[in-house]
Amino acid sequence: MEKKQLIGALEAALFVSGEPVALVRLEKILDTTPTELAELLTALQEKLEHDESSGLRVIQHAGGVSLVTKGVFAPFMEQMTKAALQETLSRAALEVLAIIAYRAPIARSEIEAIRGVNCSFTLRNLLLRDLIERIGNPQDSRGYLYQPTFKFLQSLGISSIVDLPDFETLKNDERLLRLIEQEKELTQSESTDTSIEAPVV
Repeated sequence: MEKKQLIGALEAALFVSGEPVALVRLEKILDTTPTELAELLTALQEKLEHDESSGLRVIQHAGGVSLVTKGVFAPFMEQMTKAALQETLSRAALEVLAIIAYRAPIARSEIEAIRGVNCSFTLRNLLLRDLIERIGNPQDSRGYLYQPTFKFLQSLGISSIVDLPDFETLKNDERLLRLIEQEKELTQSESTDTSIEAPVV
């Protein structure tokens, strides 16, 4: 793949993720070395920074790399956020919210394993509404887990998620447990592959 295509693939990967992406994961996705990835990130940063018609920029931090909106467009983002908060929840959002409520704390990859589709934007919407919150993942320092907020419990008039209808039955549903277990095995396999391929420094 040519460099221009790799830059486009990098931008697409960051856009779809919706969360910070670890450098080692990007190296695996794009099949590049750390040096090559650094060059691609620099090229993408320069491309977006100098393109006045683009509202995006790349930032790097401890959690990895993220694609975010430029500060100059903050007023427009605020209007968009307010409008989104005034809308009713979509069916997809309700499904994701239900999964988090009954399976919390749960990783995004596990939610997507259950639903079979990418949930990045739905999760962002629920976070903005303060119906879910993101916490650190003790098993993955670069990842996050999602759980319902106190506001969510208040909106249902309950004090704990165990008060949800059929909580124990759905919490321990064998079909969901199998899907989540398969996702964990896949994630562990990818992690092992990455650790093997990582250069020794």
